[in-house]
Amino acid sequence: MAGKLLKLAEVLSELDVPRSTFYKWRRLGVAPRALKMPNGELRIRRAVLDEWLAEREEGGNAA
Repeated sequence: MAGKLLKLAEVLSELDVPRSTFYKWRRLGVAPRALKMPNGELRIRRAVLDEWLAEREEGGNAA
């Protein structure tokens, strides 16, 4: 498995959003892709989060 796996708490802290917002984004299909572990916890690859953030940068080269 390549790349660091972030715990949901780490992602929430970095994005400065509450858990409820993140789960709302998941329901809407706009949250970063996550891995669901056997214990039900979510993990997000560092590279996936970085890509997700880059896609949301304003003034970028988005088509």
